[in-house]
Amino acid sequence: MASSDIQNLTITTPYLALDTKLGEGPYWHAPTNTLRMVDIVRKHLYQIPLSTPPSSPTDLSSVRKFELTHSVGTTAELAGEGEDGGGRFVFGGKAGVGVMDKGTGEWRYVARWWGEGEGEGREEKERLFRGNDGAVDRRGRYFLGVMNDPMEGEIKNEGVVFRLDPNLSLHKILEPVAIPNGISWSLDDKHIYFTSSTDNAITKYPYDVESGDVDFKSGEVFFKCPYEGGVPDGHARDAEGCFWIALYGVGKVVRVNEQGRILVEISLPTRCITCPAIAGEDLYITCAEESDPDKHPESAKYQGGLFKINIGVKGAPLNEFKPAKKLA
Repeated sequence: MASSDIQNLTITTPYLALDTKLGEGPYWHAPTNTLRMVDIVRKHLYQIPLSTPPSSPTDLSSVRKFELTHSVGTTAELAGEGEDGGGRFVFGGKAGVGVMDKGTGEWRYVARWWGEGEGEGREEKERLFRGNDGAVDRRGRYFLGVMNDPMEGEIKNEGVVFRLDPNLSLHKILEPVAIPNGISWSLDDKHIYFTSSTDNAITKYPYDVESGDVDFKSGEVFFKCPYEGGVPDGHARDAEGCFWIALYGVGKVVRVNEQGRILVEISLPTRCITCPAIAGEDLYITCAEESDPDKHPESAKYQGGLFKINIGVKGAPLNEFKPAKKLA
């Protein structure tokens, strides 16, 4: 596709100046029109009501922030918890998958990454790793990526993608991977897409939605970031089957069709873009702090903000985690 065929959009200022160190995991709860997101490094979780927009980027009066003891990387809705904004949601965190109360912030783990079989090494693994990105399939299974925690040591090729089934059993389905990121499915559920940021690749695999099995022997690279210095991070899917992919390191989000062609390029004023989410027909975009502020002072000026732009298309429906029995 020629560059002239790509629609170019620009965002110049943040929607909210949250100043996150590692903003991630934006998730739109449609019934309450609330955006949920996290700061993995600072261990914060935000609930942002979109029906009451801020008067300026620094107006955080309507933003609710929970200060947590463990980091959270990804969240999803929990089936059977009601649509009134109360209840709980499920998350992928530092040591495993947990549930959190939306009102009080109280939480607990329901499944841990590292089981009893790890023996004496379990506690050390819980220190060295953390949850990153994740998504739920149409049958209510939660797929979650786990990686080395950069706050505890260097990132190595030791990460794992897990699948949490409705009976709360955890299965390692892909390893090793250094930085597992965005996960999604084709609209017909016949393929699953996994992002490996260190490989600069989103790979497409045949998927059996009835069993949750992935044919990893038949994968094909679907997308690589074409801009020098950038890698794919998180992504969102729209109702037309297209991808909205955050390109970390180059300050861009691109809309890509199912053939891997870039249709839209959004330029942002900061480089370290992490993940988009679609709310209505608006795209909300999280980012991290600037990794090299001396070299990129303009990027550092807008680091850690939450950005917004109208894209004129709705998001694909988000799936809920469906436990086999109601969680206590």
